[in-house]
Amino acid sequence: MEREKKIETLEKVYYKDFGSVHFVRSYRAKRVRITFSSGSSKEIRVIVPRGVSLKSVKEFVLSKQDLILKKVQKIREQDEEARKNNKNNEPIKVQESAQFLYDRLCELAKKYGFKFNKVSFRWQRTRWGSCSSKNNISLNFKIIRLPSELQDYILLHELVHIRIKNHSKDFWDELEKYLPDAKKHRKELRKYQIKYL
Repeated sequence: MEREKKIETLEKVYYKDFGSVHFVRSYRAKRVRITFSSGSSKEIRVIVPRGVSLKSVKEFVLSKQDLILKKVQKIREQDEEARKNNKNNEPIKVQESAQFLYDRLCELAKKYGFKFNKVSFRWQRTRWGSCSSKNNISLNFKIIRLPSELQDYILLHELVHIRIKNHSKDFWDELEKYLPDAKKHRKELRKYQIKYL
């Protein structure tokens, strides 16, 4: 017996205000979802669960046009910001990026009295950074493509994990001691989708 398909392409529809939308059937999805990608693909996908008609989902998309357009505009702004931070769209030099981030991490650690063990750098699609139980800090090379204030937010976030290993209220209170605008930066960082930078 053939295994049932998990994803099935249904239709591609062009909308004047925000471009092409790909409707795909997911046999695992529980509800209708709209997903967005930035970068070169800039794809909008609408996930249609089993048993839900394509017609009703198209009506749903039309009812959400304003929200979709706002999201698309945000992604365009994010792409533009990424281009500005990656001058001339040239590939980022890995060694220089690592050195820059390492130097800045050391500067912040010295300023606020943090002591870490080791630092490593990786290309990651889902995380900006992490701090292990042994105080080894791992950082995403893509941090270099962010505005400087968000770079510092991520670096300080990981440094604070040296003292507090969770995301409790104590952690956020501690972070705000060194970065009073932490909440603002946290919200701003959510606009950047790591895997498309």
